Amino acid sequence: MTDPCAEQAAFQELCAYTLTHGDPFFIHQLVVDAWAAQHADGQTKPIALTFALLGLYLAVEQGVTGRQVQRAHMQLGRKKHQWPGLVLPDDRGSMTAADVMQAPAGPDRDRAIHDWCASVWTAFGRNRETIVNVLNDHGVRLGQTTTTGDELSFPESTA
Repeated sequence: MTDPCAEQAAFQELCAYTLTHGDPFFIHQLVVDAWAAQHADGQTKPIALTFALLGLYLAVEQGVTGRQVQRAHMQLGRKKHQWPGLVLPDDRGSMTAADVMQAPAGPDRDRAIHDWCASVWTAFGRNRETIVNVLNDHGVRLGQTTTTGDELSFPESTA
């Protein structure tokens, strides 16, 4: 990884970029999740790492939008849950926020954000089954268009 101060500065700059993006995809959520997973340690709360990996799984493997990931986080966070223990790999991915910021603003940087998410998700691959189980255990279903147009649905007990 790069210098921690430079990495933090790159993350802050990337957040400013994504928050002013104006894209209904809400790519900012992916940046937050990639950062949270990549910088998790033994002091990270289980909900934080679980939500970060849920977001990366949904975006990278299922192709859902950042807005849909955000909605999943909100729905799952409405009730207190026992979150699983997750494995923190030594390698957290080949890309960082600083790498993403090297790409020119616009479609190239947006692709770099997705590449960063894929890199971090791949590094956390040992947790895939656990993350899928969390979604299944809480009734999150993919591919079912709801009345809001989302392709994620939640049972009434989770809402």
